[in-house]
Amino acid sequence: MSRVAANEEGAVAELYERFGSLVFRMAYQVLPSRAEAEDAVQEVFVRLWRTAGRYDQERAALVTWVMLISRRHLVDKLRRTRARVRAVGLDVAQSHAAPTIESKDTGMERNERLETLMKRIDALPELQQTVVKRAYLGGQTLRQIGEEMKIPLGTIKSALSRALVRLRERTGEELAT
Repeated sequence: MSRVAANEEGAVAELYERFGSLVFRMAYQVLPSRAEAEDAVQEVFVRLWRTAGRYDQERAALVTWVMLISRRHLVDKLRRTRARVRAVGLDVAQSHAAPTIESKDTGMERNERLETLMKRIDALPELQQTVVKRAYLGGQTLRQIGEEMKIPLGTIKSALSRALVRLRERTGEELAT
């Protein structure tokens, strides 16, 4: 991240090479389409580039930093989308349109990915499960989770970090087989 902060040539490309697929998988599981997930990945890496100077390796592992920035961006994106839907309302013509076969397949694939992800999360230790579910699925901040559970913020951050590492390792194991 120090190379990214110093605007060294190729540093962002290396960062993307290392974490691009992980960020994409997260975005694709949350967002409704591949195109939106790809856009979100680009936006996340722009945000990482802009905030690179704030990264402190003493406080968090790089993977944790990348995933927290990604999570914040995706939560913000989902909140903005929900706000727009409420403000604009539903388009009547679209609500009566028949779903296409392609959209059914995409929905089934998304449901399968979500089911697989939930199985992986359920295999985590209890605290890690709770933190991941509340942070990623419930949209809570880590501070809110810590306050509600009466657990120090550092412990919550560590649990999330360990959970993300385990989920990433399990994803890598599955891809290797």
